[in-house]
Amino acid sequence: MNVFTIGYEGLDIDGFMSLLAEHDIDTIVDVRELPLSRKAGFSKNALANLLNLSGREYVHMADLGCPKPVRDLYREDGNWKRYTEGFMKHLKTKDDAIAELSLLTSSANCALLCFEADSNFCHRSMVANAVREYSGAKVTHIKAGAKKADLVKTPPLAFA
Repeated sequence: MNVFTIGYEGLDIDGFMSLLAEHDIDTIVDVRELPLSRKAGFSKNALANLLNLSGREYVHMADLGCPKPVRDLYREDGNWKRYTEGFMKHLKTKDDAIAELSLLTSSANCALLCFEADSNFCHRSMVANAVREYSGAKVTHIKAGAKKADLVKTPPLAFA
């Protein structure tokens, strides 16, 4: 089992769709609390319509988005450690959503979607790690311009 992540920062919608095709992604799980974007094609309805037209599924999991107070504080102070602590506190209350997402990733080739290009500075990596801890899934971060062989992979957890 594998769970992918992808950020659309620096991509246009055509480049984004090409990456999905290249990595055989059939389901996008939008983990933005508010799936709105100034970038054409990346707001919830437009993206869902485009994905559906291309034979892919769109799933919005608002519970796995970063809460506004945590986002707002990070915008003010840029303290990644504090952001991580705030989001992880939130994520620990979302066991049902993690279980639901883990089930989905076991039956579909899913990519968790958020804005940031660098998965190291995006909450989607924390969500993906929670899925890995729950189900043993391998985490793969798709990067624009990277080929399949160049992807950053996190091995699955070994269960005793």
